[in-house]
Amino acid sequence: MQWNYHTDINMTKKELYQHVIDYFQETMPRPQTELNYRSPFELLVAVVLSAQCTDKRVNLVTPALFADYPTAEAMASATPEVIYEYIKSVTYPNNKARHLVGLAQALMEKYNGEVPATGEELEQLPGVGRKTANVIQAVVFQKARMAVDTHVFRVSHRIGLVGPRCTTPLSVEKELVKHIPEEIIPDAHHWLILHGRYVCLARRPKCEECGLLTFCKRKLD
Repeated sequence: MQWNYHTDINMTKKELYQHVIDYFQETMPRPQTELNYRSPFELLVAVVLSAQCTDKRVNLVTPALFADYPTAEAMASATPEVIYEYIKSVTYPNNKARHLVGLAQALMEKYNGEVPATGEELEQLPGVGRKTANVIQAVVFQKARMAVDTHVFRVSHRIGLVGPRCTTPLSVEKELVKHIPEEIIPDAHHWLILHGRYVCLARRPKCEECGLLTFCKRKLD
């Protein structure tokens, strides 16, 4: 299918969202996280490591880390100094090493080593904020949660899914969740991230490859 929309300036927000959803469902029908993991615990660790770091870099360090510390029980027995040696090439390795040991210990103390399913519980773990909690809920538990990173924030504004009043990740999240059908929000999270990562780049977007170019920088009320 050739996606080249020539749209009316009076397109409603509902129509815009439907066009964008149709585009991604056709071009990216089965989006997935690019972080490598085998269990909810491994994904949680990988997402914590990915903060202000690329998935590619995280995927380079996690094989050795997961080989030796594949569970919360195993990692809870480690020290931050030991974990640091595995993850020292990611951003903020000292803080992340402390967080990983702390969250592993918290999982053992409160949840028998299992990753909890609610945002409230997840956000009580060391190193886990709203964005990380939303990723886990969306990917592991298929809940209608939208994690807003820099890619989601940028793409949502550029193609007009959110307006200029959405100046924070939380405001963008609320606007997207309000307009995207609940059952596809987990997919939409990946659509926007991957589009921002590979097409709608921050400095030099590949506009010639973008099927949503018509909507770029449109701000609908």
